[in-house]
Amino acid sequence: MNNYSWLEQKLHKFALSSQFMREATFDFESNNISSPSSTGDHIFITGLARSGTTILLNALYKSNVFASLSYADMPFVLAPNLWSKLSFKKKDLELKERAHGDGIKVSTKSPEAFEEVFWKTFAEEQNDELEEKFRIYISNIIHKYKKERYLSKNNQNIRRIELIKSIFTQSKILVPYREPIQHAFSLQTQHKKFIEDAKKDSFIEKYMKWIGHTEFGPNYIPIQNQNLKFDNDLEINHWIEQWYLTYTYAFQSLKNRKDIHFISYDKLCLKKDYWFQIQELVNIEKPYDFKFKESKKVITLDIDTGLKEKAFSLYFELNNLNLI
Repeated sequence: MNNYSWLEQKLHKFALSSQFMREATFDFESNNISSPSSTGDHIFITGLARSGTTILLNALYKSNVFASLSYADMPFVLAPNLWSKLSFKKKDLELKERAHGDGIKVSTKSPEAFEEVFWKTFAEEQNDELEEKFRIYISNIIHKYKKERYLSKNNQNIRRIELIKSIFTQSKILVPYREPIQHAFSLQTQHKKFIEDAKKDSFIEKYMKWIGHTEFGPNYIPIQNQNLKFDNDLEINHWIEQWYLTYTYAFQSLKNRKDIHFISYDKLCLKKDYWFQIQELVNIEKPYDFKFKESKKVITLDIDTGLKEKAFSLYFELNNLNLI
């Protein structure tokens, strides 16, 4: 983000900060693209941030089966076909580490989660209109990338699973999770990092606001914000509580649904067969290998004992669920 030129920053502001511009570009594109796809056999990856959603997105995208937004679609992410015709920028295919500093490298061709821009733009629409526009939005992306299936990664969709399933009944939802203390520490670390980075570069906060990135950093809004016992988001107990509340809600609501699958990132790193099961689950016909990297830190922070016990109890329950 902080590598964007002055002109690129202004273009992002022009395309993303204005409700009118987002709606106008979407409407223009939608009026010039064929009718929505009827297959609906799409994959939606969602879960708490830092759960392995991005690496799972990259792994599935490697199959070349799915269409997904990429960095090349920025900043006109609601009109990828129109932008591909207008953009004369040379595509940067060199892999560079993303702003998170977590070792994940990306290029302009890498898939990324810009779907929240859609939900942010049309949040006030009535259900029927919202559902139709979401079908059109996905159809536009599929049209650009000449695929039949859409692949999504959006952490905030954890609150929209029932809505998405009602729109695309044949879709599958993948909900990654990690060991709770490691996961919470990663969230806390990223939260502090982006707050500090935004103090040095004001564009970071604006950019994250425009794309609806509120999972951590300067625009942070908790996924679960009711009756919090640990409300200090600079301390690890806040993030453990978010882990517990988020996955408790998901587990209790979704554990018996055959089309919604909890994915253990820890197992992905340790068991190659587990990755092949996921490929079978999402109907990838030609299995392939992918390297998932485990990241474990030594954590010496003060953690509430009762909260830790509850979180690990839930973690073990999630681990006992059958993938397929």
